[in-house]
Amino acid sequence: MSKTTKAPTATVTTNPWQTLSAFTDARIALGRAGTSLPTRALLDFQLSHAQAIDAVQAELDASAIRSGLQALSYRQSHPEVYDVKSQAGHRQQYLQRPDLGRKLSEADTFALQQQRTEQGFDLAIVIADGLSASAVNQHAVAFVDALLKEISFAQCGWSLAPICLAQQSRVALGDDIARALQARMVLMVIGERPGLSSPDSVGLYFTWQPQPGCDDAKRNCISNVRPKGLSIQNAAKRCQYLMQESYNKQLSGVALKDRSDDALLTGTAQSEIFLLTSTTK
Repeated sequence: MSKTTKAPTATVTTNPWQTLSAFTDARIALGRAGTSLPTRALLDFQLSHAQAIDAVQAELDASAIRSGLQALSYRQSHPEVYDVKSQAGHRQQYLQRPDLGRKLSEADTFALQQQRTEQGFDLAIVIADGLSASAVNQHAVAFVDALLKEISFAQCGWSLAPICLAQQSRVALGDDIARALQARMVLMVIGERPGLSSPDSVGLYFTWQPQPGCDDAKRNCISNVRPKGLSIQNAAKRCQYLMQESYNKQLSGVALKDRSDDALLTGTAQSEIFLLTSTTK
């Protein structure tokens, strides 16, 4: 009888820095099995890679997002929701030609121009697929709901343009949309490029006086909006703060500093500063 021999099993050697992995999603201190990664770490990497690919190839679920927006208690502020597309004809062209994703199609430009008012709008919100439509499908409605509540609580009194659901979209597509609607501010809620630990991340790009050809230095960005990143509620608060500051100062981008987390903005801190300056004069 022939004897069966068992294949040698590699012992997993742990990494002394492994405790740090509790504080980050980055792939650190994975250990090793012989000269390779442990099986679990390898399978986790392959799963994350597949999820990133799926996120890039996913399609915007415009029907579900529209239904979600219409169910919001603040929907009277948005009587219409419009579907728009960039000049990229399909997903593959969108990925290969970023320039086409930045330009609104002629048909949709004309359609939005018909929605202009004599006074124009203060704010246009665009929900766009970007590089992770799956992230937008999951979080966009909840974020818009939270943002509209923040705007209402702050009593900004802004006129809001109809929301646009944009497919095959890059960030700069919002500039064309804002111009077509004659909006003074535009907010892009867009799926961010998926990393190997964040296929569900949404980015918020805000621009004052957007125009075609506007460079990124004139935008403010709030990124990593997702359950394991910046929460939707905190993102909405920060976004409303930035937009209010932008409206007051009539600028955005590098000239507009985000101090929403600054302790100096609290009433207690302001009182302490007043007392300090009063006693030192």
